[in-house]
Amino acid sequence: MALFLGIDGGGSRTQGLLGDEAGRIIARAVAGPSNPTKVGIARAKIELLRAARGVLRKAPAAAGDRKLTTSRGIRGRRREPLLEAVCAGVAGVDRAALSRPLLAWLRRAIPARRHLLVVDAAIGLHAALGTGMGMVVESGTGSIGYARDRRGRILRAGGWGSAFDDPGSGYDLGRKAVMAALRDFDGRGERTVLTSRICRALGISSINQIVLRALNPQQVAALFPLVLEAAREGDRVARRLSTQAAFELAEMALALGRRMGQHGIVPVVCFGGVFRSSPTLRRSFARFVHRHMPGARVRLLQREPVEGALAMAREFCR
Repeated sequence: MALFLGIDGGGSRTQGLLGDEAGRIIARAVAGPSNPTKVGIARAKIELLRAARGVLRKAPAAAGDRKLTTSRGIRGRRREPLLEAVCAGVAGVDRAALSRPLLAWLRRAIPARRHLLVVDAAIGLHAALGTGMGMVVESGTGSIGYARDRRGRILRAGGWGSAFDDPGSGYDLGRKAVMAALRDFDGRGERTVLTSRICRALGISSINQIVLRALNPQQVAALFPLVLEAAREGDRVARRLSTQAAFELAEMALALGRRMGQHGIVPVVCFGGVFRSSPTLRRSFARFVHRHMPGARVRLLQREPVEGALAMAREFCR
């Protein structure tokens, strides 16, 4: 039986999906974050391998001994199936400095006849639209817009990393929530319930103690549900942050639409933890997009992006 492996390596978690040539899903597994720009390439390899091992342990027995390796070398021998293809969608790998060493490692670490490494937005686009025209806008730990036009060209907007970009992402919302809370503490800004809620979430007694905490991007991004919850309850600061996030995400869609030269119906599919968590933010996003792109058909992705990776692995062998 021919087996295929799809991996979605994001900033919050890594998902693995094993399937066969008939389209059946055989096994799933989840590991930690594997975005190399946020956790480093060494940690990314560990989590990608954990996801791969998780699904391969559940695979049907295959003839012959195969080896799964880590970044530190081979770890034991066991009977593993030789996969027909592996497709890993990993955030940040559109940079050659990351993609080349990571792809070389992937070929050594996971036994397969073919290996494909793409940016995570590419598997989201495939899960949403297959090989059709349209765009996806992702807002998870980071954010990015990704599109395919009628000529098959791939276009992107945003997604340049949390240090300089990723507007409307979980990280961006979390960071701006902390900024608003500090302004509240100083008396420089409007009062907001975010101040006490961030303190409670982080186990600190005063928001100014946050400057002593070495929070990683995942921990900052984990604060975004506090913003969305406070916005639903009517907190003005949180509502403003949520609306701003929707606008900035819409800007990516509109930038892609202009570059695609689309004036008719354009599928716009949104996905990621921020979009899933807030119908209000999705409605604001759709309203901003429709204002300047009336032909947009905005919807939420109903599949997991990792399903796009599995489909790309199958198609890679055709």
